[in-house]
Amino acid sequence: MDGRRQRRLETRNRLYQAAVELIAEKGFSATSVDDIAQRARVAKGTIYYNFGSKTMLFEGLLKHGIDLLTEAFREAVEGLPPQEAVAALVRAELEYIRKYQAFAQLLLSEMWRTNREWQQTLVLLRERAIGVIAETVRAGVESGDLPDDLDVRVASSALFGVGLVVAVDWLVFQPERPIEDVEQSLLAIVRRRVA
Repeated sequence: MDGRRQRRLETRNRLYQAAVELIAEKGFSATSVDDIAQRARVAKGTIYYNFGSKTMLFEGLLKHGIDLLTEAFREAVEGLPPQEAVAALVRAELEYIRKYQAFAQLLLSEMWRTNREWQQTLVLLRERAIGVIAETVRAGVESGDLPDDLDVRVASSALFGVGLVVAVDWLVFQPERPIEDVEQSLLAIVRRRVA
């Protein structure tokens, strides 16, 4: 990667970080382009140069965040048998949300809103992340490790949603609780529902 491209990537990451923090704190509507520029320590024009608008910045932020989560899911399950892969997905989601808590809170607040300009983008991105989970669950059903009457789509959505809610709840209300404890509790719920 050349120096110019690297600088642009670094600038975009700073803008994403500033935007996610501010939007998690104040909400999308109350966050201005000026606020984001000030938090990222860049000129306001930098946002327009990189994204064109606040809405396009937010869509880019959603894509960036969910792409990172999807990649974490893919890396977690690579080469594992289905039962171990389900456990790896739970751990990967918890670790991701611990690392990107503000993004997870933002994602949780936006996930089921239907009146936003970026709703279609969010639906497509969510499908990518859930698709990795669905591949794992489907492989478990096909191998006989998971019940053959399991609804792969519902189970995958449930695993994604429960992991998101539990992880955010953990970090907001019980941040001192060890990740291993949360992981084991979440796996116990998943195993009762999936296995």
